Amino acid sequence: MMEIFSDWYILGLSVNAWITIMTVISIFVVMARSHIPAEVAFLGALTVLLVTGVVTEEEGMAGFGSEPVVVHAAFFVIIAGLMQTGVLYWLTKHVLGDPKNYNNALLRLMVPTSILSALLNSVNVVALFIDAVKIWSRKLNVSPSKLLLPLSYAATLGGMCTLLGNSSNLVVAGLYLNKTGHSMHIFEPLLPGLIVTVVGILLVIIMQHYIPSRKTAEESFETTSDYTVELLVPTDNPAVGNTVEEAGLMNVKGGTLLEIVRFDREIIMPVPKDEWVLGGDRLIYAGQINEILELKRTHGLAAADHHVWSINDIDTKRKMRTAYVNFGSSLIGRSMSECHFEQKNNVALVAVARQGNRVNGQPREIRLEAGDSLLLECPPNDDRALEQNNRGKVTFFDSHFVPQLGKKTITSAIILVLMFLISSFHLLPLMASTMFAAGLMMIFGCCRITGVTKYIEWELLLILGATVVFSVAITKTGVADTIAHQVLQLCGNNPYVVMAVMCILASVVSEFVSDVGSSAVFFPIMYQQAEMLGCNPMPFIISLMLSVTISFASPIGSNTHMLIYGPGSFKFTDFARLGIVMHIVLLTVALGLVTIIYPLY
Repeated sequence: MMEIFSDWYILGLSVNAWITIMTVISIFVVMARSHIPAEVAFLGALTVLLVTGVVTEEEGMAGFGSEPVVVHAAFFVIIAGLMQTGVLYWLTKHVLGDPKNYNNALLRLMVPTSILSALLNSVNVVALFIDAVKIWSRKLNVSPSKLLLPLSYAATLGGMCTLLGNSSNLVVAGLYLNKTGHSMHIFEPLLPGLIVTVVGILLVIIMQHYIPSRKTAEESFETTSDYTVELLVPTDNPAVGNTVEEAGLMNVKGGTLLEIVRFDREIIMPVPKDEWVLGGDRLIYAGQINEILELKRTHGLAAADHHVWSINDIDTKRKMRTAYVNFGSSLIGRSMSECHFEQKNNVALVAVARQGNRVNGQPREIRLEAGDSLLLECPPNDDRALEQNNRGKVTFFDSHFVPQLGKKTITSAIILVLMFLISSFHLLPLMASTMFAAGLMMIFGCCRITGVTKYIEWELLLILGATVVFSVAITKTGVADTIAHQVLQLCGNNPYVVMAVMCILASVVSEFVSDVGSSAVFFPIMYQQAEMLGCNPMPFIISLMLSVTISFASPIGSNTHMLIYGPGSFKFTDFARLGIVMHIVLLTVALGLVTIIYPLY
């Protein structure tokens, strides 16, 4: 049936072309306006293309065996080796140093970060440095946001310099390989990327007063006097049958009893002094968290994640940890009482902060948003398991995992350097060199085979595979050719104008959706334009690679921005203050450099 409709044309485009256009637009709309995880949106769109016959099964599966997917999968194994042997821990400890003032901190933070982000994946670098940045902020008496935003910007800038720095770079390189049969050099974008990085770092230093100063969630949890804490009365608690005043639960040190939530969901507020205490009552206090939590010890209360029948069931060795709700997390829009997050992980939500401020209401009834800070009561052990089991939902930034340094630390570092040398001198293609390095990591025991899967970001691999298929669909259905013709009619045959218009459009789109998605959509169009103009496609491709990465004005524009959003207690508009200027200046510099370095003819 679909084959019959595919022969129909509407406004000069086939039905399959319109299906492709609507599918791509729907991805951008869903990612920009909903909390649906990116991998779900991309796989849903891929399903539409397969079911409607726009792409064949072979074309759909080919995307998941493409260069970007394979290189990323191999690189995750390499990262696992670097993490488990302590290479990245050593870098975090020794590379940053000890700054004396804020300006010195900006330089000592941004320069090493940008260099490491060019050699490793920028997201991994930011995740490693967040804790160190928080320590710096306390020493320098500045808000962590004043350092976290430069950290993310530096990682994004450094990631432009090599194919491994950003996922979008690998997507463009992979599509170029599929189109031409030629593999791009791992340092192909190095020269323009390096100059753009230097200009970007200077811009941040010059315009540092535009970096917002935000109160962090940790500060709020430690000092606020009006955070809500939720505790449960076990069934056999001695307070059962007494009034709240008789039980000493009314006005307590550090806080006040706001309300009682009964097992039948009845809410008693305000709470009278003569209100009886019943087993299963949830007591909602407002006050200083640390002091209120002492009630658990002194009055035999429990965390309110599930009913406790006996005081003996209370674990007194549990500890407090801070986590942040990820963008695209399944927790967004839901409360803890509506899901099984606490029960599955043996944790209890104690308090919630949003942009460093109190969120009114019972903690377990608060509907969570991306970037919310959660204070969780956790088991005394299994930090790694808790973090790995909740990747994609929440991120913990107070991990106590410290790897042991030794001979394998040196071995894994040598393997990393060897990989870059092999690829740089074209001894092996990029895909082969990363797979070779990943194999060496496992052969020499730098990473445990059973633990490698914990480091693999399956969601990203799914997205990468799907984006390659979208690029195939855009080319196959004639969408790329049609859009390329339309742009040429509007802009004329001046390649500089065409390149500039397309890069501006691609960079703006990337501010609101995935840079990976933008690169896959715009690649076939820009490549087609280069062929129509009789130009060398390389400047078009490199300019696209840089343009989709120049996303500084919104937290959605880069994975590193989303990573610091919660820890820095940022507002959505905080990125625009400095980011818009960064976007305009760096895009102008990038386009100028590309036209100078790469000949158009």
